[in-house]
Amino acid sequence: MSDGCTHDCSTCSENCSERERQEDMSAHLNQYSRVGKVIGVVSGKGGVGKSLVTSMLAVFTRRLGYKTAILDADLTGPSIPSAFGIHEKAAGSDLGILPAVSKTGIEIMSVNLLLENETDPVVWRGPVIAGVVKQFWTDVVWNDVDFMFVDMPPGTGDVPLTVFQSLPVDGIVIVTSPQELVGMIVGKAVNMAKLMNVPILGLVENFGYYRCPDCGSIHHPFGTGRVDFAAKEYGIGTVCRLPIDPVFAASADKGTIELSEENELAGLAKKITSELN
Repeated sequence: MSDGCTHDCSTCSENCSERERQEDMSAHLNQYSRVGKVIGVVSGKGGVGKSLVTSMLAVFTRRLGYKTAILDADLTGPSIPSAFGIHEKAAGSDLGILPAVSKTGIEIMSVNLLLENETDPVVWRGPVIAGVVKQFWTDVVWNDVDFMFVDMPPGTGDVPLTVFQSLPVDGIVIVTSPQELVGMIVGKAVNMAKLMNVPILGLVENFGYYRCPDCGSIHHPFGTGRVDFAAKEYGIGTVCRLPIDPVFAASADKGTIELSEENELAGLAKKITSELN
């Protein structure tokens, strides 16, 4: 390492082995693909609805007229194909692996499209899983995609690190729930994004409230204020809230998420397309 190295390759002008190692981590997109902007959907813990948010952001961005795609990087919990009603296997050609395409034209790549049975467990160690996710970028033929959404596994382990280092991530959306741990959940995601120099595009609170079907009043079963406090603490300007809605959940279970009329994320989709275009 050179004596003049600042340890920050984005500002340092020195050519050293550390720069070469960092640059070599970037994966090359399949030569027959075109992908515009890449947005990661992340969380510090599991079970907060990342896949749901990923799916709906892709749906709303598609409704705005953009070509969208989903790279399902959550290999041990791949639920994206099911939400779109896709159960066939991915095809291949001399050009590479061909992603599945939803009813409205959203391209999707998930490990469930490669397994013999959808319920087969993925019992692989971290480096193998990270390698497969990288191959979803290098070996899949993505057809003229404007916005790709990457459904990340929870936490800050091998796969999120691989995505941040290997893919040209333009920004992330953080998903959380309104319980007491929200500060820690958001903090982990924010700090990893800062470490990787990736901007935060928005914060989504899932399970935040429900509307009474009888009187129409809104209730917050887990309380209020925690997400707003976390957003203020970490300087996140855009906060969206998703309700507890059995109809919305059923659309994902039935594979009809593209038909959902839930529009809480429509504003965030517009913000992402306007900021990154």
